[in-house]
Amino acid sequence: MSGAVRQKKPDVDTAAAAAQKRLIVTADDFGLDEAVNAAVERAFRDGVLTTASLMVGAPSAADAAARARRLPGLRVGLHLTLIDGRPTLSPRDVPDLVGPDGEFGTALFRQGVRFFFLPRVRRQLAAEIRGQFEAFGATGLSLDHVNAHKHLHVHPVVLALMLDIGREYGVRSVRLPREPWRTAFCLRQGVAAALAWSVFLSPWLILLRRRLRRDHIRYNDYLFGVAQSGAWDEAMLLRLLRCLPDGVSELYFHPATVRTPELMRRMPGYRHEDELAALLSPAVRAFLEDPRYRRMSFSELHLAAD
Repeated sequence: MSGAVRQKKPDVDTAAAAAQKRLIVTADDFGLDEAVNAAVERAFRDGVLTTASLMVGAPSAADAAARARRLPGLRVGLHLTLIDGRPTLSPRDVPDLVGPDGEFGTALFRQGVRFFFLPRVRRQLAAEIRGQFEAFGATGLSLDHVNAHKHLHVHPVVLALMLDIGREYGVRSVRLPREPWRTAFCLRQGVAAALAWSVFLSPWLILLRRRLRRDHIRYNDYLFGVAQSGAWDEAMLLRLLRCLPDGVSELYFHPATVRTPELMRRMPGYRHEDELAALLSPAVRAFLEDPRYRRMSFSELHLAAD
C-alpha cells in the first residue's frame, strides 16, 4: 500500500486526476523569523508554495499565524521542534530537554539516546509535544500535517508520542523523509550525502512507514530537500522537476527575504534568498503548468482518498 492516494474512483477534477506527479511544496521553519514569514507569504501569493510548517515556540510564531490566517489557501502544519529551538513550556518544566540558555540542545545523537533510556526525559518530551499541539490549536489554523525539525520524528520514541498525542488533535498526515538517492545523479550533486542519508535512515523509515500505515496516517511517497537543504536555486529545482518520479513528492525549502542575525546563527551556510527566488521563478511556475504535474497540500490526500 502506498502512502499516497489510493483512487477509488475518478476524481471530479479531470486535470488533477490526470496528474502523475503530485507536489507538496513546503516551507519549513515558519515562525522562526519575520524574514521567513514574509518569504512564505510572498512564495504562496506569487510563487509555487502550497504549505508551511509552523514552529510554534519560535520568536515570530504569532506573526506567522497572523499571516496564515490572512491566506486561507495556505495550508499550515506543525513543525514539531525538540532540538535546536525554543520550547513552548517553561524551561523549568523541561529541564532535561534544554540547556542553561533555555533552548533545546543541538546534539541529535545525544538527545536521541536520552529519549530512549531516561523515563524522566520521556515524560518531559511528552509534555512538550502536547504543549506544541496545544499552541498550534490556539492559532485557530487547521492542521494540515505534522513533521519534526531535523526529521526527528524518525526516532521511535518521538514518533510514538507524536502520533499518540497528536491523535487527540486531529493528526492525519505526516512527512515521510524518504529521499531517493538516485535523484542526486539527476541533480548532478549531493550523491554521497543522499546515499549516506538513505542508508542511515532505511531501517527507521521501515518502522516509520509501518506505524503510519497501522494508524491510517497519510504520507508522501518521496521527500526532496534533505541533501539540498539550504542550497536550492532555480536551476537545481528545474532539474529536479524534470526527473521527478510519479506519485506524491514533498519538496521542502527554507526561504527568507533576507539573512537576519537569527538565521545566520541557526543556519550559517543556508542560501535563504536563493531558495525564495526558486519558489518565485516564472520558469518554475511555467514548468508546473504541464498537466502531468499538480501542486497540492497534505489535506488534499484525504480529499482524494475519502
